[in-house]
Amino acid sequence: MSDVADDAWTADAKEAFNVSIVRAEGTDVKVLHKFHPAHVYSIFGDDEQIYGYQGLDIGLSYNASDMRPNLRVKHTKKLKVAGEEGPTDVAEVLKQYLPEVAYQKWKDFETAIHNVRANWTPPGKLLTSVTRGDDIFEVWEGTLADPAVHQLIDRIQIFVPLFIEGGTQISYDSSDADRWTIFFLYQKKDVPDQPAQYTFNGYCTTYRFFLMLPTPPSSPTQATSSALEDLELGKDDFDLSSLPCRSRISQFIILPPFQGRGIGPLLYRAVYDRFLHHTPTVEVTVEDPNEAFDDMRDIADLYHLRSLPEFAALRLNTSLVLPSPDGWVPQNIVDPAAAEAARRKAKMAPRQFARVLEMHLMARLPDAVRPGIAPPDDDGPAVAAAAAAAKPTKEQRHELRLWNLIVGQRITRQNKDALGELEIPARIKKLDETVSSVAFDYARLLLKAEPYAEFLGGGERGAKRKAEEDPETVMAKRPKSD
Repeated sequence: MSDVADDAWTADAKEAFNVSIVRAEGTDVKVLHKFHPAHVYSIFGDDEQIYGYQGLDIGLSYNASDMRPNLRVKHTKKLKVAGEEGPTDVAEVLKQYLPEVAYQKWKDFETAIHNVRANWTPPGKLLTSVTRGDDIFEVWEGTLADPAVHQLIDRIQIFVPLFIEGGTQISYDSSDADRWTIFFLYQKKDVPDQPAQYTFNGYCTTYRFFLMLPTPPSSPTQATSSALEDLELGKDDFDLSSLPCRSRISQFIILPPFQGRGIGPLLYRAVYDRFLHHTPTVEVTVEDPNEAFDDMRDIADLYHLRSLPEFAALRLNTSLVLPSPDGWVPQNIVDPAAAEAARRKAKMAPRQFARVLEMHLMARLPDAVRPGIAPPDDDGPAVAAAAAAAKPTKEQRHELRLWNLIVGQRITRQNKDALGELEIPARIKKLDETVSSVAFDYARLLLKAEPYAEFLGGGERGAKRKAEEDPETVMAKRPKSD
């Protein structure tokens, strides 16, 4: 009986939680978009339930431009029980995720968004503007040392636990605020005889980690001198921002109403290009990307690398004479010096560069041996298969074997300890299975990549049909390095 009673007073937190993007129009407030969060377990518990209400409605409204928030918690009935078993205080729980301004009365919120200055623009400075059809998208850049950027981040930080699996809000203070660079993505609409309208679509946070680059001294004396010079870094007005660094993408969010339109790659490319032209940045990395972000990143990186002559020139060395299957594997299947030069120019982490290079080289294999995706049959799911039915030549089989070997080399390096625990026959079998799985995943990505060509630039043929789904990007989470 008590279970039945509890059920009557228990609400699904995700269903009860509604996020709205609104805009002041005339004397009214118009709802442009309304959506539910993807996750609420870090806020309301693993069961994602809220106890003590009937007809619970948690409304979190955001002004489309400056993202001023307003929280309204409504219900038809509230359980009257004293003590710890009483209803969850929803507004109190959300205080650690929302700024004080979110708790103003609705009338004050209405007044505030009607009074946003006519010439309002996003905080920071305009990084890039992209026109796609009738749509204009702008990416604005600033650091957390800028009070306006700081304010906007405080308003939207709740999106991290709501839309990133395992996501945590960034923490910072005055000592490192300038090392956090934020990129805001806005859709801009030009209105005749009126100021432009801005609609927030998403954002990306990045952090600069100082990087120690080894520079071998030419003599012991020089080594001592260098060490002493290092001690002088704190003197005078030395600019720490000029030190070599890794620029790491920490959080990446495109809000649900704007997903599936290809703007995730647009934001990613803007961020990446910014750091390509940032002299102190040695590498651009990502913290613990989820699968959706991984796909978008792989495809965007593929198109970018193909635009570099140094990368486009990389080839499988088909003149190599390979040893017997159990023999020594050559290390120059792809010119290692040329590949490293291309990687450094692209400022890409080694593992990510290797994967994108493998995908690119696979796309260039002859049709007769290039792995593709065969349609599922009655006995199981889709499997990797050659892209064409023609019988491959000896030379084509040799090229495929070279490709399999470079993938196998990388997998072996990354899983040396685990593979070393297996007997040789089991190790070979496991490695072959993994290479086949990688080939299948690359074939899937090459299919998915084709719709991206319109806004990431042209690329080489990677498959014979287009992906059925539109490109969609969700987010990355933290904390893990490449």
